[in-house]
Amino acid sequence: MTFIVVPVQMYQLTESNLYVGLLGVAEFVPMFFLAFVGGALADSVDRRKMLRLTEIGQTITVAILLINALLPNPQIWVLFVAVGLHAGLAGLQRPSFEALIPKIVPLELMPSVASLNAIRFEFGFILAPILGGVIIAKYGASFAYLIDLLTFAASLAAVWLIRAVPPPPDADQPNLDSVKKGFRYAMSRQELLGTYLIDINAMFFGMPKALFPALAVAFGAASSVGLFYSAIAVGALVATFTSRWAQWVHRHGLFVTLAAGGWGLAITFFGFSGNLYLALFFLAVAGYFDMISGIFRQTIWNQTVPDHFRGRLAGIEMISFLTGPMLGDAESGVVAYFTNVKISIISGGVLTVIGTIFLAVLLPKFISYDGREGLRQKELEEKLRAENRK
Repeated sequence: MTFIVVPVQMYQLTESNLYVGLLGVAEFVPMFFLAFVGGALADSVDRRKMLRLTEIGQTITVAILLINALLPNPQIWVLFVAVGLHAGLAGLQRPSFEALIPKIVPLELMPSVASLNAIRFEFGFILAPILGGVIIAKYGASFAYLIDLLTFAASLAAVWLIRAVPPPPDADQPNLDSVKKGFRYAMSRQELLGTYLIDINAMFFGMPKALFPALAVAFGAASSVGLFYSAIAVGALVATFTSRWAQWVHRHGLFVTLAAGGWGLAITFFGFSGNLYLALFFLAVAGYFDMISGIFRQTIWNQTVPDHFRGRLAGIEMISFLTGPMLGDAESGVVAYFTNVKISIISGGVLTVIGTIFLAVLLPKFISYDGREGLRQKELEEKLRAENRK
């Protein structure tokens, strides 16, 4: 709920798409730098400890939002600081969270893991925005923040129940050199580079969520702003429940590219929609393609990245899939400020398709990537590293 209540509260306080878009910049800067730090730490310390400390920090951040909302005149700067803190803590947390998965589940089941993990996310993203939109319209932002704060009791209990996951015995120390090693490894492989760039392109140009509060008002449905966020998750959930076919696909890079192009087309049609329900339909179609892309991107990451690089590359992965949406908020807000909301959305969808085609031509090894070869390469790298240790 907080995810959509903060931009709605910002729009209520400022009536500016630009200010809502700048929330993405406030999130991006700390996330970008701390994701590298979080990646290095995930490869060198107990990943469970990282989850515990960052979860406590995020609890405090929501408490700050609640206190600010209860003030007679909530401060705009507090919203910027709070989303920055939350994004920075997420940058520290996410690599450890992602690096846990391949230590628990066999690699051949990674497509199923991606789907199941998506279900967890999508159910929350369908229900919470709808509830959040209604709550902020009827009871105010403070009540939504209070509910979020109380739910941290469950997540804190959960991370305390996870067993310890110590780093590999020959783990690199968390320093600048280890970060550079992880970055060089990621940049040396087109199948990884393609997952980053394709998604950044799609989300930077084609994710207009900063405009959702203004769109809801324009459609005369301010209290239903959560439907715009939820529609994407509904489409993603459909993709997840029908994703069994993904296990028989081996050209993962090709399908990431096709899905990104589908996202751009759906967002373009969303921009042309003059009816609320038609707009929600095209957002759901966009969400479907986004999830297909996500399933295959996560499969590529989990099947190919060696364990000793897993935390650092999880940090890079986080940067790749959050850079687009966060900076995309600013992009869509700025374009809407100088033109209008409709032009901002349509131009973003068109540029997404053009950028996807350009990247496909630029990264031929990504398009031709075969998951079976990726598994064999990872097994070989792990074997060679084990022999070197001996």
